[in-house]
Amino acid sequence: MTTAAADAAIAPEQLCTLAVQSLDDDKAEDVIVIDLAGKADFADFMIVASGRSTRQVSAMADKLCQRLKGAGIGGVQVEGAPQCDWVLLDAGDVIVHIFRPEVRTFYNLEKMWSGESPRLETAAPQLA
Repeated sequence: MTTAAADAAIAPEQLCTLAVQSLDDDKAEDVIVIDLAGKADFADFMIVASGRSTRQVSAMADKLCQRLKGAGIGGVQVEGAPQCDWVLLDAGDVIVHIFRPEVRTFYNLEKMWSGESPRLETAAPQLA
């Protein structure tokens, strides 16, 4: 377990569910969860989502940071906030990418992580 999730002793699946719920609440589009467990050392889940504008991308990233902090997750690293074309939030076991649609299409992270490696899911993992 990496630092941010370890701070709150929250399971990666719960952290992922929290992030997806936050994005859904803020009307994110095309939310994709990529399961990285056992396939990458840097995280267990990667979430990719789109916002319609830089303003929406910024607002979703800010709200997600607030919700993570409210859940006791400390040390979340944020990159790209000044431009808000692509904001990356590193919450330890969960990495969240929030793009404007054109930028998401250009980088096409889903294609990079699809295939034989991690499987793509369209919803957060179900908790037992």
